[in-house]
Amino acid sequence: MGFTDLVHDTGLSALDTWVTTRSYIISFTPSQADVSVFKAITTAPDSTKYPHAARWYKHIASYESEFETLSGDPSKPYTAYGPDIAENQTAATANSDDEEEEDLFGSDDEEEDPEAIRAQEERLAAYREKKAAKPKPAAKSIVTLEVKPWDDETDMVALEASVRSIEKDGLVWGASELVAVGFGIKKLKIILVVEDEKVSTLDLQEEIEGFEDYVQSSDVVAMQKL
Repeated sequence: MGFTDLVHDTGLSALDTWVTTRSYIISFTPSQADVSVFKAITTAPDSTKYPHAARWYKHIASYESEFETLSGDPSKPYTAYGPDIAENQTAATANSDDEEEEDLFGSDDEEEDPEAIRAQEERLAAYREKKAAKPKPAAKSIVTLEVKPWDDETDMVALEASVRSIEKDGLVWGASELVAVGFGIKKLKIILVVEDEKVSTLDLQEEIEGFEDYVQSSDVVAMQKL
């Protein structure tokens, strides 16, 4: 029978009990079992009423872009997993109808098997290593920069061309505009995207201010993480 009705309290309580001592619905890594149960829930479980289910749901949501690549049978319904609610509502180590599920942390009532513990630790270590090796997106920022000329006779077209001539790995120039300052003077307001680990805005400003024929000074007026 497994899980039933994961929309109402009975089903959510069963799920909360099931994941009290488990990181995943089955096994030691996310699988299609987690995907099936996740999709059967219409909204995130209340963290006050179902803290373990809410923790599991939030964790599985982080894999949403990888659902199709997870191991297991995607055709199995969510009812194929979990405890037999009618017979055992609270068993953290309950069996499904077809096979006995492994408890991630083991049972205190059973004698510990050193070989089983070693195998479990190896699986967990392999999973952590795989997760740590997964490429992470580079941290980026959107920066708004203002570049001020010397006076109203400064060639602003040449000034902007000089600024945009700076090329760096991790730097992308965006839209720009000339903003009136007063007395016929205009400053260049330009947007750029930088990879935080590759491009220093301070170093970039130094390069811009190195165009001494055109640039008097520069200021970062806004910065937002992507």
